[in-house]
Amino acid sequence: MITIYTDGASAGNPGRVGIGYVMYKDKTLLKKEGVYLGIQTNNFAEYMALIFSLTQALGLKERKAEVFSDSKLLCEQINGNFKVKDNNIYPLFVLAKKLIAEFDSFKITHIEREKNKEADALAQDASGFLR
Repeated sequence: MITIYTDGASAGNPGRVGIGYVMYKDKTLLKKEGVYLGIQTNNFAEYMALIFSLTQALGLKERKAEVFSDSKLLCEQINGNFKVKDNNIYPLFVLAKKLIAEFDSFKITHIEREKNKEADALAQDASGFLR
């Protein structure tokens, strides 16, 4: 099982966005990355952090994943509790669900921002946001 922490950051909304994700397997760090993605919304960044991390996990031949995100909206939408109303986010939702379907086991859980500091720092740094 791979454990993934994801976050998206936006310096303005829309504004400069960055994503961050950290991946562990058995408490061993596999990968951590921050990526700048241009001018977009915070929700775009949250979805792209999930998509990037899932793509990386599948590339590592992982088929069981547990994801933690401090975006309640993202978690609730992926878990089917909230509808996706934003037409710009819907294609990202569809892509994320397609990636998730490739896993034998998948779980996404909302966590408080304080428990997501490493992914948050990567996303903030990638967005150019001054902390």
